[in-house]
Amino acid sequence: MKSIDLASFNGKKALVRVDYNVPQNENLEVTNKTRIIRTKETIQKIITDNGIAILMSHLGRPKGEQNDTFSLKHIVSAVSETLGKEVIFLGDVLSEDIKEKVSKLKPGNIALLENLRFHKEEEKGDENFAKAIASLGDLYVNDAFGTAHREHASTATIAKFFPGEAYAGYLLYSEVISLRKMLDEKKSPFTAIIGGSKVSTKMNILHNLLNKVDNLIIGGGMSYTFLNAMGVNIGNSLFEEDMVPVAKDIIKKAHLKGVDLYLPIDNICADRFAEDANIFITTENHIPDGWVGMDIGPKTIQKFSHIINQSATILWNGPVGVFEFENFGKGTQALCIAVSGSTLGGAFSLIGGGDTIAAVGKNGLSKFISYISTGGGAMLEYLEGITLPGIKALDEN
Repeated sequence: MKSIDLASFNGKKALVRVDYNVPQNENLEVTNKTRIIRTKETIQKIITDNGIAILMSHLGRPKGEQNDTFSLKHIVSAVSETLGKEVIFLGDVLSEDIKEKVSKLKPGNIALLENLRFHKEEEKGDENFAKAIASLGDLYVNDAFGTAHREHASTATIAKFFPGEAYAGYLLYSEVISLRKMLDEKKSPFTAIIGGSKVSTKMNILHNLLNKVDNLIIGGGMSYTFLNAMGVNIGNSLFEEDMVPVAKDIIKKAHLKGVDLYLPIDNICADRFAEDANIFITTENHIPDGWVGMDIGPKTIQKFSHIINQSATILWNGPVGVFEFENFGKGTQALCIAVSGSTLGGAFSLIGGGDTIAAVGKNGLSKFISYISTGGGAMLEYLEGITLPGIKALDEN
């Protein structure tokens, strides 16, 4: 995988795959520009070197059909504002006049193609579609780590049409380097914090982490599946019954491998899933019938924070409570403080996943994290040891 530092952009058109699948409000205005901001360095490098940056991305799930709601024309102003330079909207990649529009671009220009997922061929990794995209540029840059685990036309197939001229943008390159550092240069104690609602979506990463970490902290909705597996009464808390055997297996393997596995020892509960619900704090991990676990309790916060503060390497994916509700966000907030504090003390911390990133940002602690990964699913698959198609394509070309 070659960095764009090795590329020559002078007078050339660079096709840049970015991940501008950004959140929008009801007026289709971009509400968070983080993903755009993170690509700025790569784009600046191309145009500073007298190249032309032709950006391409997806937005939402238009299911292979033209849909104005998912048009990238709605984000042009946000991209232009973030980059500090006019962005030319080129329209659809298969339109009759696309090559004419591209031919009029001049060095220093930044252009944006229409949503690639308006064509079903994109998600199928169709070779002819990839070839059509490739015909618009002289070299290829992938700066979309968030989609590197997808074997799509613009993330994987396209690289074969640029032998020797397929590069990793600064964002993608830094993501891979940071993840490799976590896996290959980790210092002990290594603590992984895995939260979120479902064991089923984190099953593979949990198994894989047992071979790497010293401490495994499990929180969020998925912790109730583990507590149920241990015979603890979880009241009316949501859990995955079919994942109970998996949870039991993970608990057993953690013990055999000498990994310390930590679950909530007390909980903040509600009588219904609502921000204004009545609240009950358990004195242990037992949850009475009629109550739902919504967040970790004060004893658990103290325990988890102590483990994090003693760690030299920290990986965090997934909140430990329903942090969207203020009454049930104290656990996640406390872990934000613990992780950032440990980082300031010399630990290496890496967080990923939209909710985790949002939680850290909400608490104003992003700048105290060693590295924030833009790829939730891609990050987890990389840590599972899976070869990501987008990275493999760059390695092979």
